[in-house]
Amino acid sequence: MEKITLNVTKRDKVGKNNVDKLRLEKNIPGILYTKGEESVAIQAVEKDLQKVVAEAGTSTLVDLNVDGESKKILFKEVQMHPFKNHILHFDAYAVNMKEKLRLSIPVVLLNRDEIHAQPSVLLQHLDEVEVECLPGSLPSAAEVDVQNMEIGSAFYVKDLDVANEEGIDVITDLEEAVCTLQEPREEVLPEEGEEEAADAADVPTVDETEEDAE
Repeated sequence: MEKITLNVTKRDKVGKNNVDKLRLEKNIPGILYTKGEESVAIQAVEKDLQKVVAEAGTSTLVDLNVDGESKKILFKEVQMHPFKNHILHFDAYAVNMKEKLRLSIPVVLLNRDEIHAQPSVLLQHLDEVEVECLPGSLPSAAEVDVQNMEIGSAFYVKDLDVANEEGIDVITDLEEAVCTLQEPREEVLPEEGEEEAADAADVPTVDETEEDAE
């Protein structure tokens, strides 16, 4: 996989006024965490950060250049604007390449739009799985090809590619269902007049009302 790089700079000034000024200048504030060290306030160019976040997500290693010093990082949290597609703040943590990581990675169903068995409905039951491995072995996603699934068949965590990768321990239960393929269910609509008749049957008559009162 091609290396993903993000250039950032340290910021000396913190506080709401300074952060607001940064955003007006199309820069996004962030914090870099490193185990055993003090956190560092950083900033990234908005358009560069958006591109890298879209590509890397929270499960792909990024080469972070901090004023010329390079660190391998993962995004810990990316705070988005509540209704605009803008990043407000980001947290990143430096990764020790010799220490194992445990984190969740997304499940990707390959060829979901090219399933041979048609008509059918593909149900995805699991969106992510938890894995543990060295950072150098970290997969960006857990994948399975669903193109040749049959009606009534299912794939489980044990069928994902990461479950068979050397150096990767899958923490999620291997027998948990990832997806199933089912026949589409036809919705039975009442014929014209049936619904009106049913509604009319639910309305009590005058005699029934009098009996209830008695």
